[in-house]
Amino acid sequence: MRTSASPPAVDSGRGWIVVGAAFLSTFTVFGIVYSFGAFFDSMAEDLGSGKGATALMFSITTCWYFVLGIVAGRAADRFGPRPVLVVGAVALGVGLLTTSRVESIWVGYVTYGALVGTAVACAYVPMVATVGGWFVTRRTAALGVAVAGIGTGTLVVVPLSERLIDAYGWRTAYVVLGVGGTLLLFVASLAASRPPIDTTQEAVPLGRIVRQRGFVVMYAATVLGSLALFLPFVFIADYAEDRGASPAGAAALVGIIGAASVVGRLGLGALGARFGPARLTQFSFITLTASFVLWLVAGSSYPLLVAFATVMGIGYGGFIALAPAVMATLFGTVGLGAILGALYTAAGIGGLFGPPIAGALIDRTSYATTIVAAMVVFAAASAVLFLLPPAPARTPAASAGAAGVR
Repeated sequence: MRTSASPPAVDSGRGWIVVGAAFLSTFTVFGIVYSFGAFFDSMAEDLGSGKGATALMFSITTCWYFVLGIVAGRAADRFGPRPVLVVGAVALGVGLLTTSRVESIWVGYVTYGALVGTAVACAYVPMVATVGGWFVTRRTAALGVAVAGIGTGTLVVVPLSERLIDAYGWRTAYVVLGVGGTLLLFVASLAASRPPIDTTQEAVPLGRIVRQRGFVVMYAATVLGSLALFLPFVFIADYAEDRGASPAGAAALVGIIGAASVVGRLGLGALGARFGPARLTQFSFITLTASFVLWLVAGSSYPLLVAFATVMGIGYGGFIALAPAVMATLFGTVGLGAILGALYTAAGIGGLFGPPIAGALIDRTSYATTIVAAMVVFAAASAVLFLLPPAPARTPAASAGAAGVR
């Protein structure tokens, strides 16, 4: 008599294969996007665009992938993560190859901003949501490993991009990254499989979830945190150079943030099961506040700037790893892709408005005023999280299945 094989269970070895696929996908897309600074000067000079117009290409990308995440998340909930990731692979390849041939920055807003932003949306939210569905007891640790690809990609792809640009120019460098990135996403898609959740359980309508206290509190905290979160990626290198650091030393600070973020993602993610992801998310915002105190007092001290980048990276990595775990704990994993996509629109809002507001403050007042304002915002984000409702008590099966309402 023939028997059918049992489906893989949550917290199984199969789930860790999916974690590997998520790590590879975030490594690829964020490594490429966060290497934009390496291309910045060459692109601006070649296209005859100013710094503001060139920087807008990155801002469009960031806003687009966070806002589009809700669409990608819904698509993954309905069709599974694999076809969505394949769409992302195609968008990445087409986006970078066409960007390598643009002669106008305005065309680049579409080829890079929209297409590469689409690739990130397809590779990030769907894969993070999928990992959340594969785990219950080790969920925060698994999510920490999955999003550690972001920091690792920053460490690897940024210096690789610099070498490619020095050797072949920025256009050829984007061709190489486009081909390589597309292949890596196709490989990741092979291991991107649906989690073993109860498919007979219908997800609670998203419109109902977004009105619940737990979602509103997390959304508010994410908007506040994201207003300040991206400031070092835009301004720390310029700040350091203005105070005597070499260009290489100034750029290295961003790499330190990326490296430390891996520690935050893995370390705080692993502690989530013991202390709870909500309280550790709060701790992450407190850590970010403390890091900006170091930036405030650093002045021209490069060692203190390194300390700032290290502490900031740990807090940043912790927040990125823990936010999906908070949502899965509150609402379950059925429909988690759409829930995370909706949450990440908050990061899109913060990422779109935070850096320009900070730039205006710097121009009109000083870096010190801007840093203090960022500290206040991070502290407010941490305080808001006190309003989160307690996590519902669920059996493992329920945790892996139905999305609760809080």
